[in-house]
Amino acid sequence: MSDLATLAALEDQGEFIRRHIGPSEAEITEMLRVVGAASLEDLVSRTVPGPIRGADLSALPAPVNEAGALAELRALAGRNQVKRSLIGMGYHGTRTPPVILRNVLENPGWYTAYTPYQAEIAQGRLEALVNFQTMVTDLTGLPVANASLLDEGTAAAEAVTLAHGQHKGRSAVLVVADDLHPQTLAVVRVRAEPVGIRVVVASVSGLADAIAVERPFAVLTQYPGTEGALRDIAPEIAAAQAAGALSIVATDLLALTLLTPPGEMGADIVVGSSQRFGVPMGYGGPHAAFMAVKDGLKRSLPGRLVGVSVDAMGAPAMRLALQTREQHIRREKATSNICTAQVLLAVMASMYAVWHGPEGLKRIARRVNLLARLLASASRFPLRHEAFFDTVTFETGAETDAVMAAALEAGFNLRRLDGAVSVALDETVTREELDALARVLGGAPGTAKGGIPQVLERRSPFLQAEVFNTHHAEHAMLRYLKRLEDKDVALNRSMIPLGSCTMKLNSTAEMIPITWPGFSDLHPFAPASQAEGYIALIRQLEAWLCAVTGFAAVSLQPNAGSQGEYAGLLAIRAWHLSRGDTQRDVCLIPSSAHGTNPASAVMAGMKVVVVACDRDGNVDLDDLRAKAEQHKDRLAALMVTYPSTHGVYEEAIREICATVHERGGQVYMDGANMNAQLGLTSPAAIGADVCHLNLHKTFCIPHGGGGPGVGPVGVAAHLAPFLPNHPLLAEAGPETGVGPVSAAPFGSAAILPISYAYIRMMGAEGMRRATEIAILNANYMAAQLRDHFPVLYRGAKGMVAHECILDCRGFGQGGGVLVEDIAKRLQDYGFHAPTMSWPVNGTLMVEPTESEPKAEMDRFIEAMVSIRAEIRAVEQGRADRKDNPLKNAPHTAAEVMSSDWSHPYTREQAAFPLPWVRAAKYWPPVKRVDNVHGDRNLVCTCAPLEAYAERQLQAAE
Repeated sequence: MSDLATLAALEDQGEFIRRHIGPSEAEITEMLRVVGAASLEDLVSRTVPGPIRGADLSALPAPVNEAGALAELRALAGRNQVKRSLIGMGYHGTRTPPVILRNVLENPGWYTAYTPYQAEIAQGRLEALVNFQTMVTDLTGLPVANASLLDEGTAAAEAVTLAHGQHKGRSAVLVVADDLHPQTLAVVRVRAEPVGIRVVVASVSGLADAIAVERPFAVLTQYPGTEGALRDIAPEIAAAQAAGALSIVATDLLALTLLTPPGEMGADIVVGSSQRFGVPMGYGGPHAAFMAVKDGLKRSLPGRLVGVSVDAMGAPAMRLALQTREQHIRREKATSNICTAQVLLAVMASMYAVWHGPEGLKRIARRVNLLARLLASASRFPLRHEAFFDTVTFETGAETDAVMAAALEAGFNLRRLDGAVSVALDETVTREELDALARVLGGAPGTAKGGIPQVLERRSPFLQAEVFNTHHAEHAMLRYLKRLEDKDVALNRSMIPLGSCTMKLNSTAEMIPITWPGFSDLHPFAPASQAEGYIALIRQLEAWLCAVTGFAAVSLQPNAGSQGEYAGLLAIRAWHLSRGDTQRDVCLIPSSAHGTNPASAVMAGMKVVVVACDRDGNVDLDDLRAKAEQHKDRLAALMVTYPSTHGVYEEAIREICATVHERGGQVYMDGANMNAQLGLTSPAAIGADVCHLNLHKTFCIPHGGGGPGVGPVGVAAHLAPFLPNHPLLAEAGPETGVGPVSAAPFGSAAILPISYAYIRMMGAEGMRRATEIAILNANYMAAQLRDHFPVLYRGAKGMVAHECILDCRGFGQGGGVLVEDIAKRLQDYGFHAPTMSWPVNGTLMVEPTESEPKAEMDRFIEAMVSIRAEIRAVEQGRADRKDNPLKNAPHTAAEVMSSDWSHPYTREQAAFPLPWVRAAKYWPPVKRVDNVHGDRNLVCTCAPLEAYAERQLQAAE
């Protein structure tokens, strides 16, 4: 070997592959022996059907190490020009408090957690989300708010859908005030058209007349308006409600610290974004949007809702409330397809409010308002509106171009309007910048002018709960964040083997770039020339995703998997319409599909027809053929997941695709299980026309406790003209596209560097290897557990895919032990349970991913074997059927250390069921949470939680 060759070997550009993949070479050999495979190639040949095997990843570059990937991303960030963007439109400069930046956004204890379905081990982030809901309800003046939505545009669209479902007169008309943010209007129009809603845009002055003429089901207004104008919207709300419509108001949380809340004016639904509460603009996202509603609408609220309940000992505890309204259960009858939301960003926004408190928020808002008023006084141009909060619009007429150019020269991006320039002030603007802006506008700050009319000044208090008035010293805040983090199980504590969720490594190197100013501080509507680095990154990532899927084009705009599904179905619909096939509206969906599939199909204007699955968990080919033939003249699409949601590679997948194509339909593939395809096959090779990907699964964006996510959609060449685009940025998609499905042109652009880094550090070799190890790990766990828990489904040659389903249904008859008891008992061992009762009720679906070391998998296996022994003790009468470690799980420290211990098993068995548990014991903070009590006594804000605690204290005394 030459010296240069030796040097290349020593530089070890593929080092990250070994860091990402958990098992060592020796462990891989041992696990192959356990599963009965001679090699990884042998395992793949026995798992993945031969006709679909093969993937060309030659377009991917060779891997680089962490330092190389970071250097590339630093260079890309450096190609972006970070100006002071005062464009507004719902995106503002903000200062992320360092204590929140370091201890939430950059902390794997927060960003690697999963959606809090297992409430007992998610009390920390559930509390943070209750804080978020309280913040939103207090500021909007409405009693119930959800735990975040994807962005302001989609939140407004969700509100429209909610209102339409509530309207008894069955009107199909939505009236929108013309001072709505343009991107919000565009998203609403895209959502409205497939379901037959007609959008009527009316001038502010003509809004009352439009309501009287159109008799709409809802009226959507912006407060303050997109150009900054403030007006009393109470008469508009009253006019809408008098006509039988619901009033939807899009608003700004910081403004509401000084303005009369829309809820106090009578609004039914209030939406907006919490971005300016400490979350960087990030070229468009991710940010936590919100929706608040009147009490009578709470059961139709989209997204997650956190409520307060009690645990088995009567202590207060939190959990996801009213889950029966979600798409997982209601499927095609759901009000929304939202699954992933923006929990990590909601936590940040809520902590911004905790850190500053009500007085701090008012101080920031008053300063921003004063900056705007001082700038208004400094301009030689007349004001378009005398009443405003933070955004001032100047009538610049023929001098508009000159003003915009002077502002750019001074380092500012302003918003160009028709003969006017709009300036949106924010908390980051300095005195020096105010003077520079004044010079651009031809003057100097003098006596402040304009501002908030007295009639619109807020008089009601907000954020009175103790949490918003306590943690203002940094030690106090630091310890509060740590207390919450320690209540939860995230990937920095133990593996989270959730089937269909792919809780793999989110490496530190992948995460580092997202907080660099070159990525985090760009406004989504900054000139494209200032986002050269971002656009280069996006184009490269699109090309790489095309390579791994086999498709011709990819859009990165969808900011969640649910949005990717929706965008893919819109592309299919638009293609049919372009061919004159206006009647094609039937979507075939297997009964095992994820609940977002039917919900997305309905949103895209399609009618869902369910296809049965056979006893082996595969699509029933006879039923598919029959229904495809029955609906052949109207068949639009089939939605299918591959490998299937049952954890097997269906042998007949190409025949399934051909059955649909032969009858004029298109095949939509749900990319939830793409982690079992990369490098071995591809959606295009299988026969799909469309596939969405979950970058927060397969491509390492962390789940964040329930978001953020990115759901790119890839399509074959004939569907490429129908991908999403955006009216405010030509680079966002094809001119013939369906319009935006997200508010920002590139969705959650700020987290795309994570997936870029992953692909760059893994390369073709690493991604193929990762898929092989994901399959090996799942088969290893299935082999080790099959003598204790039946493995429900296997492929034709006896193998599972990247996940396996353990059947727990038989334990109920023999010992009264339910799958929930097993899930809760795992918490005593320090583990998050696998996916429970989906896709088959009474089962656990296990997905270890490629990132888990063998030692961690062995600990989980040992825990499951130990739990099976506890079940056997109940079955054999050696343990009480009602009073046993399973039924009483989880066990808290307070319970185990109490002087009162009446159970027939020991405290040691309760808390330390295996020797290794003692070494790093996780104590669940609460006992099993009572879901029924929480739904019957719905409480979703902070103050009642404190009241609960006070009542418990009084009871104890």
